[in-house]
Amino acid sequence: MDLKVKVVSRQQWGAAEPKDKENLTSPAGKIVIHHTALPSCTGLDECKARVASIQREHMSKKGFDDIGYNFLVGGDGTVYEGRGWGVVGAHARGHNHDSLGIAFMGNFNNEAPSKEAIKSVKELLQAGVSEAFIAPGFGLFGHRDLGSTECPGEKLYAAIPQLKGT
Repeated sequence: MDLKVKVVSRQQWGAAEPKDKENLTSPAGKIVIHHTALPSCTGLDECKARVASIQREHMSKKGFDDIGYNFLVGGDGTVYEGRGWGVVGAHARGHNHDSLGIAFMGNFNNEAPSKEAIKSVKELLQAGVSEAFIAPGFGLFGHRDLGSTECPGEKLYAAIPQLKGT
């Protein structure tokens, strides 16, 4: 896979094994954008620790089989593999079987996402389409479009149209 965007694998960030894993039956027709609503992270070590912490929280407190998101992105634009390509996530109730969830790490109610994070997600989406993990005419949604939540925060929600330039 010829990705412009660097993806830190599950093994590289120290993921626990998922309790269970279900594959999508076709390319994702929807991309759902989230924020973690936690402090942002930028350095590799800080972000790896944050992703591992989110996975622990999702598995122990929320009862998920794995981290809920397919991918997460740090403020420096580094992408972290969550459940990864072609796997059913646990990020948008009622929409997980035809979508991928991408979480920007941080709280974007008042803070705008970084240019680096936006660029990396655009590249991730392009790679997903070119590798047939994402349907070419995919819909792009903020989590709030599909459920009653503030996620992905005002500033990130406002930036979603920038991601569609794929």
